[in-house]
Amino acid sequence: MAEDNKEPKKPYPVVDDKKCTGCNTCIEICPMEVFVLEGTKAVVKRPDQCIGCRACESQCPENAIRIIDE
Repeated sequence: MAEDNKEPKKPYPVVDDKKCTGCNTCIEICPMEVFVLEGTKAVVKRPDQCIGCRACESQCPENAIRIIDE
């Protein structure tokens, strides 16, 4: 049986700036402070801190956030 040496996929949050309204929900709900507000939009500032809990994705009222497993 071959051993699988692949690293586990890391979650990576992505904000669709066309959908984001800058409501701050992701900023307030993220336990790892991955998001910041730049101007009127949320942006991913610390993607390496994402733990993949998907709170931002499930709570975004505009469905502007997706978590991609890299």
